[in-house]
Amino acid sequence: MKFRKPSFGEIGLLVLIIILIIPQTSFPIKLAVHKILGRLSPSLVEVDNRTELKNYNMKLVSIDGAKTNFKSAKGEVIFLNFWATWCPPCVAEMPSINELYKDYGDRVSFYIVTNEAAKKTIPFLEKKDFDLPVYQMQSMPSKEIYSRSIPATFIIDREGKIVVDETGAANWNSELVRKTLDELIGE
Repeated sequence: MKFRKPSFGEIGLLVLIIILIIPQTSFPIKLAVHKILGRLSPSLVEVDNRTELKNYNMKLVSIDGAKTNFKSAKGEVIFLNFWATWCPPCVAEMPSINELYKDYGDRVSFYIVTNEAAKKTIPFLEKKDFDLPVYQMQSMPSKEIYSRSIPATFIIDREGKIVVDETGAANWNSELVRKTLDELIGE
């Protein structure tokens, strides 16, 4: 059997595959790709297609151990994000969420929800210098805000209508999101 010499392109592809398989190198590469893709603004749900959140019941525990329930936010404008520290698109969009929270945290109810333990999320938040209200889920969310994929983000108006339903990384500090929040909170 005669073997041929691999081309430069084939060697490059093999190296790329190996880099993407190794966890220490794949996460930064995936993160960089999602940062580029996450520069896009999320899409608004058409007014006629907006689903109403009927069941707000979702038990949560803040990363400092305080128990709460998502239903306490009923009647408020809500920014709800499901994420994880191991998820490249989640990490890619976190800076834009943090910036949005800095400007709207006193007028919009922010819920940044994870299934990870506080011992995992607190060091992540501290390392990145994020000051976000992070919660652990203690019960499942209702079907209108349930997603099998993360990140999944919802903006909900005072009447419970889901104005934004976005899966994947997005720029949450965009002009569109700010304008939408301004309209929802009446500014």
